[in-house]
Amino acid sequence: MYQQMIFVNLAVNDLDAAKKFYSELGYTINQQFTDETASAVQLSDTIVFMLMTKEKYAGFTHKTIVDSTRSSEVLLCLSAESREKVDELVERALAAGGTEHGEKQDHGFMYGRAFDDLDGHSVEVAWMDPSVIES
Repeated sequence: MYQQMIFVNLAVNDLDAAKKFYSELGYTINQQFTDETASAVQLSDTIVFMLMTKEKYAGFTHKTIVDSTRSSEVLLCLSAESREKVDELVERALAAGGTEHGEKQDHGFMYGRAFDDLDGHSVEVAWMDPSVIES
């Protein structure tokens, strides 16, 4: 059965630093789709972050590339299997040089935190009680 994938393209200032950051979060760099201008970070079987130098990224758009430390181009949200896994991933991001983005969100049935990566891309990490989702 076909499973749709998402490739999130992110412009980065320092490709090596960005690869190191995401590797320290526990994600794998797919060497088959990595060179000196871009790198594929495998988050899951269906989610890939394509880290690109700004020059490479510019080849895919006619629009201005935003400074993601000052402007928001997209707000990404990754699911987590538990509250503890939310905290674990955000704490790894902070230890790898990321910064906390906003306040913890605890609604009982849903819990989330967020971080900004080295280039200011905002990533939320959220857990939702499976019994609420199934209702």
